[in-house]
Amino acid sequence: MMRERPVEEVPRATILSTRSPERDELDTPTLERCCASDPAAFRAFVTRYERTVFALLSRMLGRGPEVEDMAQETFLRAFRAFPTFDPRRAARPSTWLLTIATRLAIDERRRRAPDPVDEDDPRWDEVTPERQVERVELGSAIERAAATLSPEQRAVFVLHEAHDVSLSEIAEIVGVPEATVKTRLFRARQKLRALLASYAEDDARDDT
Repeated sequence: MMRERPVEEVPRATILSTRSPERDELDTPTLERCCASDPAAFRAFVTRYERTVFALLSRMLGRGPEVEDMAQETFLRAFRAFPTFDPRRAARPSTWLLTIATRLAIDERRRRAPDPVDEDDPRWDEVTPERQVERVELGSAIERAAATLSPEQRAVFVLHEAHDVSLSEIAEIVGVPEATVKTRLFRARQKLRALLASYAEDDARDDT
């Protein structure tokens, strides 16, 4: 049975589990060698950032083989773009790489489902034994709630809450003004709070 929890803040579970550690950026000389298409330097780049890229894509797309495909595409695009990357003047390499990964993930989510899941759809409340088991876990509730976010809202939410990316950096990554990022983040949090509150109410009724 799900325990009652305050819903003023969205709990950070499942989708936010294993928060990305503080990013120690790859050193500038190695990045410059990447710009010169040095294979050994690029392997060091992949090793340094692959966990961050996989975490972002998994949170955006869910588990599945396409995450690995998207990660490979992210690094392939980075390799191709490195000759135009200036490690001494450009954005942090992690921000630059997350820009590539985030835009790929947004495009993929749009391709899968142009419109967010409608929580008013009757199938939302369809009861199965498996679904009842899932609903007792807060993490499953968060995953289902997060699935209703638009790709743009989910990207902002994941980058800020799971990867500790600043609002100004997110604006650069998704290519919108910072004010738009703030609005999307506010709406994402608002929607998640409302859905999680409804889950708590449903579980309370089921327990009576």
